[in-house]
Amino acid sequence: MRFIAVGDIHMDWANLARIPEIDTADLLLVTGDLTNFGTATDAATVLAAIRQYNPNLLALAGNLDQPEVNDLLADHGISLHGIGRRYGEIALCGVGGSNPTPFHTPNEFAEPELAALLTQGHGPVQGNTLLLVTHAPPRQTLTDRLPNGVHVGSSAVRDFIEAHQPAVAICGHIHEARAVDRLGRTTIINPGMLKDGGYVVITAANGQLHACLETLDQPKP
Repeated sequence: MRFIAVGDIHMDWANLARIPEIDTADLLLVTGDLTNFGTATDAATVLAAIRQYNPNLLALAGNLDQPEVNDLLADHGISLHGIGRRYGEIALCGVGGSNPTPFHTPNEFAEPELAALLTQGHGPVQGNTLLLVTHAPPRQTLTDRLPNGVHVGSSAVRDFIEAHQPAVAICGHIHEARAVDRLGRTTIINPGMLKDGGYVVITAANGQLHACLETLDQPKP
């Protein structure tokens, strides 16, 4: 199986057309921020555009999506927010939104809420090789670091990774922190904003996961 993960679309999905073999991926994962403070109507527009490239989709709302976007994704049967799903020997679970920010964005959760949602999603899929998908990155990693060096990720996401050691953890939220890092046995990848060309290719074979951060060549100005 081959999955492709992107994040932080912010109503700009043009780069999806440039991702090699996106139409043949077994699953397309979106880590959140489909919109810019947008409603379910705005998010539905983004989902319709994404499905033109691949209809096999799972997604999260980000902190800049209105809370109603969580419900939209659940109604479409494609949410990973506090939900676990199995694909053969591979399990996926995740959580959307973010830990609290100084900007009081629309879809934020206290750390205990994030922890509870992660536990809720993981419960039904324990025992399978795990792919974790979150909007917020784990705290104190390369994937949550602002340009000034401050780490702003989620302690709940980090605690979950340290406790359960998913094979791969894909996140987003901090656009400037496109990076690959590790916590124990877990490979953590933040591809950054889709419009900046980052995406992740995840391959699954024989119960094992391998993930690679890829970057589109940006058009010359």
